[in-house]
Amino acid sequence: MTSAAERYAAARRRAAEARTELGRFSQDYPFGLDEFQLEACRALEAGRGVLVAAPTGAGKTVVGEFAVHLALAEGHKCFYTTPIKALSNQKFHDLVERYGPERVGLLTGDNVVNGEAPIVVMTTEVLRNMLYSGSATLAGLAYVVMDEVHYLADRFRGAVWEEVIIHLPESVRLVSLSATVSNAEEFGDWLVTVRGDTAVVLEEHRPVPLWQHILVGGRLHDMFTDADQRTVNPEVARLAREQSQRMLDYSRRGPKGRPNVRGGFRPPSRVEVIEGLRAEGLLPAITFIFSRAGCDAAVQQCLAAGLRLNTPSEALEVRGIVDARTAQIPDEDLHVLGFDDFAEALERGVAAHHAGLLPTFKEIVEELFVRGLVKAVFATETLALGINMPARSVVLEKLSKWNGETHADVTPGEYTQLTGRAGRRGIDVEGHAVVLFTPGMDPQAVVGLASTRTYPLRSSFRPSYNMAVNLVRQYGRTRSRELLETSFAQFQADRSVVGIARQVQRGQEALEGYREAMRCELGDFSEYAALRRALSDREAELSRQSAANRRAQAAQSLERLKPGDVIEVPSGRRAGLAVVLDPGLAGSFDGPRPTVLTADRQVRKLTVHDFPVPVKALDTVRIPRGFNPRNPQMRRDLASSLRNTGAEGGKPKRARSGAADDPEIARLRQAVRDHPCHRCPDREDHARWAERAIRLERETAALERRVAARTGTISRTFDRVTALLEQLGYLEGDRVTPAGERLSRLYTELDLLAAECLREGVWEQLDPAELAACASALVYEARQSDDAATPRLPPGRTAEALDRTLRLWGEVAGLESEHRLEFTSRPDLGFAWPVHRWAGGARLDVVLRESGLAAGDFVRWCKQVMDLLGQLADAAPEGSRVRGTALQAIARVKRGVVAYSSVS
Repeated sequence: MTSAAERYAAARRRAAEARTELGRFSQDYPFGLDEFQLEACRALEAGRGVLVAAPTGAGKTVVGEFAVHLALAEGHKCFYTTPIKALSNQKFHDLVERYGPERVGLLTGDNVVNGEAPIVVMTTEVLRNMLYSGSATLAGLAYVVMDEVHYLADRFRGAVWEEVIIHLPESVRLVSLSATVSNAEEFGDWLVTVRGDTAVVLEEHRPVPLWQHILVGGRLHDMFTDADQRTVNPEVARLAREQSQRMLDYSRRGPKGRPNVRGGFRPPSRVEVIEGLRAEGLLPAITFIFSRAGCDAAVQQCLAAGLRLNTPSEALEVRGIVDARTAQIPDEDLHVLGFDDFAEALERGVAAHHAGLLPTFKEIVEELFVRGLVKAVFATETLALGINMPARSVVLEKLSKWNGETHADVTPGEYTQLTGRAGRRGIDVEGHAVVLFTPGMDPQAVVGLASTRTYPLRSSFRPSYNMAVNLVRQYGRTRSRELLETSFAQFQADRSVVGIARQVQRGQEALEGYREAMRCELGDFSEYAALRRALSDREAELSRQSAANRRAQAAQSLERLKPGDVIEVPSGRRAGLAVVLDPGLAGSFDGPRPTVLTADRQVRKLTVHDFPVPVKALDTVRIPRGFNPRNPQMRRDLASSLRNTGAEGGKPKRARSGAADDPEIARLRQAVRDHPCHRCPDREDHARWAERAIRLERETAALERRVAARTGTISRTFDRVTALLEQLGYLEGDRVTPAGERLSRLYTELDLLAAECLREGVWEQLDPAELAACASALVYEARQSDDAATPRLPPGRTAEALDRTLRLWGEVAGLESEHRLEFTSRPDLGFAWPVHRWAGGARLDVVLRESGLAAGDFVRWCKQVMDLLGQLADAAPEGSRVRGTALQAIARVKRGVVAYSSVS
């Protein structure tokens, strides 16, 4: 029990704090601030920068909002940056509601609202571009909030965060908000080196406790038996074994081939899962499915089952909101977008959320979910990226997902990010994460995902061409190198050198012991071991040469293929008969890449690596004129013709080894036999120690090379980048040439290729639709499932310009190889036809049907094209037609569903 004096002192402290900006700020919140929030806010008010690392839903954005409050109180500016436009839009609405529209602006590339306001929400890329251009908007900037700063680990966009942190003026206080990472202190140490005094505030505690469950046997079971979530529930393990056995029974077939359903395993349907959660009082829920088609199918299953989660009055309220938000979209477009099913599902309290949805539809789902008018959302993992959509429970249907290349297990970091949505602060007393049991699932593995707390933040920073010219223009080469050496990437590399050096020392000590163990009385065993190793290396080298020769022969055989040829793919997951749709010779710098249709109706793009031996045409089939590989019926008919050819491949011939005829092999074998140690009775014992010594010597040498390589890695890359730019005429020493000035305004991933196209006049004679098509090749990236199909291209000048673009890419790629760089990926032509048709005035239903794209994907890529077109208009040389054409192209693309997706 506290004394009267202690109570009096505490009251005085509270009274004093109430007179501070933090005290005034806290009064606006309906709940008291947590200790970690208070600690971070006090540090900020004391003039320090802060890094806050806390779990999803812990309330770290309160610290960012306090920075906004301080800026307004001091008469300064605050920029609030986010990694994605959707999060920027959401934060913009939140701050407008709090501070009024006249004091809050938004800059996201495709949206500019009140850009000179004292509070501006923006994507991180926008701030980076402002820093490089010396924008006047930076005047008066006192605070920058970097929400989701752990995005700097993103391998494609992460460098932007480090660029901003390094280049912000010293007077700006930085508020970095991160998800929980295991090396927050290391990141904080780096912030101190580049930004000065920075407080690191770590919070492990979730304000809403999260309970972990497995749904097995049709019922929810606790994953742990203790509150600390350390002891696994043995009942779950027992049930998992029983269900797996039932699945084995299910695989046994009856006399007519029917499954033995009585002993079978049947997972609960999605409708049953939602009904079960409703019965347990665990709605609203987000179910992560990791498949767009799966999300849409789940909604249809709920509709078909007659599931209704909303009351009649709630359904009426939903309809009013949906009608208001879609009033500007014509009925014909709404029909194409499946609006009727979408709206009916929302009225029932059910929705899908994924990148394929029209952005307006996604925003409606988000708004209704936050209002409690949607109670079951089926989502892909993109929902977990920062959007404020917490639920009472989160369901994971599977613990693996397609990562673009293969089915990979969900990582502990991804599991935490996904399940972190469960538990709404101020609404729920606890959140619930539910994993659906599937046969073969190891409950212990699920426990490992739920309990692991190691998520290190790793820098993905590297200098780009655009970054290089901007740095040289502002600082010159010497100062630029010094700045890049302050990156988090170099900071981590330098720290890792200490540990590697210790490994080198331990390796050298172990070598002494190995050498003593292999000592031989008959001779120098080190010399003998070196002969044996040289023989082994020579045999391996000849094997590699033989394989390379076979690949060269296979590549030559691929060059002879023609459309309609029936071939045998000899091995791998694509093995079997296939018909050639396109030989894939044009613009291929790494050998032919034929596109084929397999007997199971799959369109695949092959490479020389799919053919260990030369391939030959076994037969031919006629490919119908106008064949569209995206059309299922056309694929089915052609595959049927393929199977009816009766073509059969032969077994590949074994190649004769070159070792039998190699004189060096013969010499080394004789030298081994003649060595005195060859006759030692303990030869093989000595040899084992010698092999360990040789292996350790190589490992130690590799570690020494890593030490050398990691010292100054970023500046060495920068030197190679600037050397290439100087060779191409973008730089002359510390001077940025006119071509370099244009490059400094191009922020696309293929920045150098875009600059080369401008300089070579590739796009000068194009009309707006043609330019949009060509620009798309520099931003579009096909989804993995679509990249095998040969893209349809607009004819005439567009095709010629795209061909010239590919040739320039080949030249750039060749130069990069000379300079030991690998920045510029191959342009993707897959969006050229859809955006050309759209910019040419085609209807939405026609474009979506011809392209096979989902509406959300189509809108997203159109916005990417518009963004690049804006850069081209800004960067085009004086007097170039591209400037005006790019602006016209933007106007042509920004119509219909593309124009609807804006801040409202």
